[in-house]
Amino acid sequence: MCFLLDPLMERIMDIKERLREWNGRRYYSLDCFLKKTFRKKLYKLSLNGGMTCPNRDGTISSGGCIFCSEGGSGEFALKCTQDIDKQIDAAKALVSRKADGSGYIAYFQAFTNTYAPAGRLRELFLPVISRDDIDVLSIATRPDCLEDDKLRLLEELAQIKPVWVELGLQTIHEESARFINRGYELPCFDRAVRELKGIGINVIVHTIVGLPYESLDDMTATVRYVSRSGADGIKLQLLHVLKGTRLAELYEKGLVSTMSEDEYVHAAAVLIGNISPETVIHRLTGDGSRALLISPKWSGDKRRVLNRINHQMKEMDIIQGSLID
Repeated sequence: MCFLLDPLMERIMDIKERLREWNGRRYYSLDCFLKKTFRKKLYKLSLNGGMTCPNRDGTISSGGCIFCSEGGSGEFALKCTQDIDKQIDAAKALVSRKADGSGYIAYFQAFTNTYAPAGRLRELFLPVISRDDIDVLSIATRPDCLEDDKLRLLEELAQIKPVWVELGLQTIHEESARFINRGYELPCFDRAVRELKGIGINVIVHTIVGLPYESLDDMTATVRYVSRSGADGIKLQLLHVLKGTRLAELYEKGLVSTMSEDEYVHAAAVLIGNISPETVIHRLTGDGSRALLISPKWSGDKRRVLNRINHQMKEMDIIQGSLID
């Protein structure tokens, strides 16, 4: 009898320890990681470096990924007509009421933020990471836009302050990747993660939950792959249909659909259970611009969705990583 109870007691103790470590949540949130690492809360300042994307300018494709808006997934970044210092100051003003005594992450979000000559990237990033009020430099990009000279620059910047690089993977399934017009194959992602980790960069991987024709098993395979890749963090982005995208055209023709709230809450709980406990979860729903969002409208109530996911995990007796074989 004791032999049968020991594994159960060990699992219960592990759950209790994880819940304490994660401040009562059943997953390793970005907020928990930041407070543990920096001893304070950090706010993201969404910035626009004035770049485009090889999947838009004809280098790979002229259409871009089918879900990507005209803002290049940077709807919350300020317009690039302002210089970066002005963008930072304006972004800080937006969170000034709640950010007293906090720090900041300079987040280059719009489009592909290593899609420029290394010299231009140095002129852009070095003054930002050198600012006293910036704690982290975070760069969203594509795995196929990390040439050797750019990796050397990132390594140099990482000697000053932490550098995060966010890679848009979305899915590991090649059929889905072709459908969304991602424009690169999986080995390119593998190489990028390996090279970034080799120079001390914190790697975050962006995935999409609810891609057309993908099952929950398909999505689970993607998050498990990311967990094994060596990435430090993951974003679970609910598929949004935004105005002006090719996905919107398919949606309006009835050729694709989005997840219901119940479907997403269940899927998120299962996916979190398949993510390594050491992987920081940077996002669980995603922010869609209200002006552009076509579907799903329910995603606008972010707090309710997060609470429902936590409740669902409790009901299913799941914590992050508990479903990994």
